[in-house]
Amino acid sequence: MLGSVSMKKPLRIRKWEFALPPARLFPAQIVISSLDWALAASVLYVLFPSTKIPSFPVFIAIFLLAQSAGLASHVPGGIGVFESVVLVLLSSSLPAPMIIGTLLVYRVMYYLLPLAIALLLFGAHEVIRNREGVKQVTRIFGQWIPWLVPTVLAFATFASGAILLLSGATPAVPWRLEWLNSFLPLPVIEISHFLGSIAGMGLLLLARGIQRRLRDAYILTLFLTGAGIIFSLCKGFDYEEAIALAIILGALLPCRRYFYRRAFLFSGRFTPGWIVAIIIVLSGVIWLEIFSYRHLEFSHELWWQFIRSGDAPRSLRATVGAISIALCYAAARLLHPAQPKPALPDPDDLNRASAVVKRSRRTYPNLALLGDKTFLWSEDKNAFIMYGIKGRSWVAMGDPVGPAEERTELVWQFYEMCERNGGWTVFYEVGQENLHLYLDIGLTVTKIGEEARVPLKTFSLEGHARRRLRYTKRRLEKGGCSFEVIPQVCVPTRLHRLKEISDAWLAHKNTREHGFSTGFFDAEYLKRFSVAVVKMDGRIIAFANIWQGAGKEELSVDLMRYLPDTQHGVMDYLFIELMLWGKQKGYQWFNLGMAPLSGLNNHAPAPHRSRLGAFIFSHGEHFYNFHGLREYKEKFDPEWEAKYMAYPGDLELPRILVDLASLI
Repeated sequence: MLGSVSMKKPLRIRKWEFALPPARLFPAQIVISSLDWALAASVLYVLFPSTKIPSFPVFIAIFLLAQSAGLASHVPGGIGVFESVVLVLLSSSLPAPMIIGTLLVYRVMYYLLPLAIALLLFGAHEVIRNREGVKQVTRIFGQWIPWLVPTVLAFATFASGAILLLSGATPAVPWRLEWLNSFLPLPVIEISHFLGSIAGMGLLLLARGIQRRLRDAYILTLFLTGAGIIFSLCKGFDYEEAIALAIILGALLPCRRYFYRRAFLFSGRFTPGWIVAIIIVLSGVIWLEIFSYRHLEFSHELWWQFIRSGDAPRSLRATVGAISIALCYAAARLLHPAQPKPALPDPDDLNRASAVVKRSRRTYPNLALLGDKTFLWSEDKNAFIMYGIKGRSWVAMGDPVGPAEERTELVWQFYEMCERNGGWTVFYEVGQENLHLYLDIGLTVTKIGEEARVPLKTFSLEGHARRRLRYTKRRLEKGGCSFEVIPQVCVPTRLHRLKEISDAWLAHKNTREHGFSTGFFDAEYLKRFSVAVVKMDGRIIAFANIWQGAGKEELSVDLMRYLPDTQHGVMDYLFIELMLWGKQKGYQWFNLGMAPLSGLNNHAPAPHRSRLGAFIFSHGEHFYNFHGLREYKEKFDPEWEAKYMAYPGDLELPRILVDLASLI
């Protein structure tokens, strides 16, 4: 103040220059700061009992002295120093516990509460100012919300059940119970106490259904949580529990869209983790009840005592009721009929699957007609998952087949079936459009390769880039080769010749038939398709069965065989002619299949499994022709689509890969 009055120029210290405030601001600063101190002191003053506290002038002197000591100590906020000075100076008027409690409330009201409000306002301001950044973050993390929300709400539901059970095992606060007794009849208090614990046990069991996104579990959870609020208030005016349950209910209400499954409420299997968690809660309830009423002698008469001060009898009856609900549920689960063991499809199943496959625009569902995979059907038999089992790995081949609205429930049914049988849920060669379904059930997703699809609208043999394809076609035709598509009805008459070619091809390659993700020679399987053949001098020398997608969306081949002594390039010729045939028929795409481990990232930030796959692709030619297969498909100028595998986790991955290799 003296410096501002006496110095007209800024204060200079070496290289720094400080402008002092003008003297005319001092009166306003003194008034405002005095009001600030007075208001701060008045907040603390009104928190103390008015009958025992000193007068306000004396109190404000104590307050300013305590604040000055806190400032002089250089402790942030004067924490500890301020409280110590107030405690010493007011100890003659008030008891120490009351002073300390009041100071804690003051710290919350005057410091923490404004800080929380300021943080909320600052956060809202930053969100409004950086809308584009918020949208980008939302897009990145939005895919995890459908998985995260049910998981968090399942935990909250379980916690609400535990709150009700633990509350039912402890005595009520005496003054609250006395207040309730003044207007509530005893039967209402008794029934509320008992039903509160029953609702708590129900919420423990329903938490698993919330995690599984069951619609019925969601509705029952809303009902029991709302009922729990009423029971908490009526059994002992436990408003703290009611507030906690109300918060959980408020979180549940806007989340209905995440609970879309119509599966049977108790069809899912409780995992060991869930069972252990429920046992821990019930054990804690029993221990807490014994500890709370350790001074009482337990006897048979307690069960039948219905009195207003009978906390122990009410707690005993409520706990036994909750445990009885758990035992009844466990018994019902044990007596539930065992699920049928997976079996390969019979002819009726294959015919039913064929009808679904014919409505699919993609061609991979035709693998179902091999008969080497088991089917999991939707409720109305309108969609299915085809899968095989090896070891603990339950491997679904491709995405669910059928209408898009059926896929979500099918994925969950398959996951729960694997859980019931102690298996690992695996989806092999799935597309990007359905990855959210596998993330929802907690699977890990990794890229395993890329699928080549040739757009037939633009496919032709014209131009410099296609000169090799033109050359192959002319050379084979000059050598006497011709192309033909044998209709499905005529295939049975040619099966003997096709079998000869297939056997010769297997003998030449010194290999056996494979399956699961590729076709094998089976007469009944081949009778379901038209067959593309290459002839020389009227005799078939090469063939491939044709997969045709619905709506002429996609065309592909599966079983490809040729005689060992045929001209080089005969399969290239078959592909060229079949693509031209498909283009003429109006098909949109020709699917050349997947190139394993193709397109994986080998950069440092990529996951270890992706980098390992990229390394194998680059250096594993001795074991499999990774590069050669990719280059062979590249000459048809395809568009590449990523293919993925969904599996439980990286720890199980080595064993799953071994099982998958055995299946294929």
